[in-house]
Amino acid sequence: MSFTNRREILFLYTVKDANPNGDPLNENHPRYDEDTEQVLVSDVRIKRTVRDEWVRQGKRVFVDGEPKTLKARFEELKGETGKGSGGEVMRECLDTRLFGVTFALGNESFSWTGPVQFKWGRSLHAATFEFIQGTSAFATEGRGGREKEQRSFRNEYKVPFALIAVYGIANQYAARITGADDADLEALAEALWQGTDNLITRSKNEHKARFYLEIKYRTGFDGKIGALDEKLLLCPADGQELTRDRQKALRRLDEVLVDVTPLVNAMVGKKDDIETVRIIKDRELRLKGEDGLKALGFSNIELR
Repeated sequence: MSFTNRREILFLYTVKDANPNGDPLNENHPRYDEDTEQVLVSDVRIKRTVRDEWVRQGKRVFVDGEPKTLKARFEELKGETGKGSGGEVMRECLDTRLFGVTFALGNESFSWTGPVQFKWGRSLHAATFEFIQGTSAFATEGRGGREKEQRSFRNEYKVPFALIAVYGIANQYAARITGADDADLEALAEALWQGTDNLITRSKNEHKARFYLEIKYRTGFDGKIGALDEKLLLCPADGQELTRDRQKALRRLDEVLVDVTPLVNAMVGKKDDIETVRIIKDRELRLKGEDGLKALGFSNIELR
């Protein structure tokens, strides 16, 4: 049975000396807002983090990250599931049940809107971007097949520090089509947290999950608070003004507090429509207004 309660999701994570989401059309420069100098992370990157974690856990997904044709992947899944049609096979895959799919193969074509939609992630502060050059391990081949005497250069970008907020929403109406259920949403919550911690590659090392909040509304409610990420304020731990230059000089999580007071006020306004709230918090993250969050009485805060 598909899930019937609308959810809103807020997820925070930190990045240290890594590239959160390089733009391949801009020499893999970290995506950012030119006006505010905030780091940006696409919804596609967030979904990839989740999918990679599901693959690691052995869960069945349609997009498994391996280079192969749609036909080849479909034939693999038909063999695994014993199902015949595209719709039947897609309902066996966790990612298509939650994120949707556009399928066109042979005489069958359809498109599902994913019940779970993520807004682009955005850092809660302005950040800097560092360009680094190094030498590659091997020399490249020169004219006539001769090896060049000097090794070539490699270029890369990194963000020294960023605290990134991601907002998502789970739509119960779209779930009726894809068949996404409550267990699927539980798998999503765990994959967001664990998948971020498991981004252990050279460009993504030091990604760390910090905060997860999921509002579950009562059955029949189909509204939302919306943009939960914009209801957070970043405060300096030393009480001094957090100017843009100081924001760009942040290098550690303990230099800031996250003020959740605007978020709590928004939740109070929807209190009669909220059934439960799930909260997971990293022990190093300091919240301002945490008592107000607890006073709502929907949930205890799980520390990790």
